[in-house]
Amino acid sequence: MVAVKAGDVDGVLRRPNPQIGVFLLYGPDTGLVSERAKALAEKSVDDPNDPFQLIRLEGDSLAADPARLADEAGTVPLFGGKRAIWVKGTSRNIAPAVEAVLQAPLQDTVVILEGGDLAKTAPLRVLCERSQMALALPCYADSGRDLQGIVDEMLKEGGFSISRDARTALLASLGGDRLATRGELSKLMLYAHGKREIDVEDIDAILSDVSSLAMDAVVDAAFAGAGTELETGSRRLAAEGVHASVLLGAALRHAFTLLNARLAMEEGRSAAMVVEGMRGLHFRRKPLIERHLQRWTSETLKRAIAALQASLLETRRLSALDDVIAAKTLLDIARMARR
Repeated sequence: MVAVKAGDVDGVLRRPNPQIGVFLLYGPDTGLVSERAKALAEKSVDDPNDPFQLIRLEGDSLAADPARLADEAGTVPLFGGKRAIWVKGTSRNIAPAVEAVLQAPLQDTVVILEGGDLAKTAPLRVLCERSQMALALPCYADSGRDLQGIVDEMLKEGGFSISRDARTALLASLGGDRLATRGELSKLMLYAHGKREIDVEDIDAILSDVSSLAMDAVVDAAFAGAGTELETGSRRLAAEGVHASVLLGAALRHAFTLLNARLAMEEGRSAAMVVEGMRGLHFRRKPLIERHLQRWTSETLKRAIAALQASLLETRRLSALDDVIAAKTLLDIARMARR
């Protein structure tokens, strides 16, 4: 079968080919996988609430009993009509169960499979991509036009308009998982209840955590080599009672994030592409992270990680000097960044 591109999946699902008996939805966006599988399953039958028309199965049970899927697919309904078998995802290999189904044409029955982030060589993906009776449909994180469509759809349904600046900030804060995006939009509309237009203040209020943003600002200053901002932010956190080990832990997590991103860049991906794929990243940090990635290499990040790990250990051994240890370590990182 011809491979389906990610951008063509919605079109394929709007008018499913009646010759296709098995639909595999897979990819890193588990929320989008689940949403599309649910929509396809409910569209494939006359009454989605009828358990004899829409059969739900767990992938783990099929891995333990591969013959069960073929038995369900071959069952002739007592009163006729269309049937759909919706198989929830599993980390186990259910290719043998699906292969048995593909060996014979399905009569008024479709099988919808939720897959994880399957590699090209994953047996289930290979099986469905090669079969004339199956389609493998990739589900990747929303971005660009798709994300704008989700935002416009939900805000319109909620009776909201949105300012241009707020829209830009909102789009930069979302993506990565379809269900998470819908959840964040629902929270935003609940917060803005009673208003007609959503503004930037609403975005900051519902999608940001002031204390975590203050800590992020200190960490960002250290990795950008901005000594003045680092000192000012560190004093503010100390005055608010933030423990030194918490700050060092945040810096260590950031260093690991940068290292993974930098390794991806060294494999050929751009900084912008890598940052766009980061989940939970506040929209105002994205350009800062891109600059960090241009400034640091994988080797210098490994040295920064080693320094942070050593300092965390020191704060446990010399708790009376934890603030001094944290300040010196972050200053050393800022110096590394400037070099």
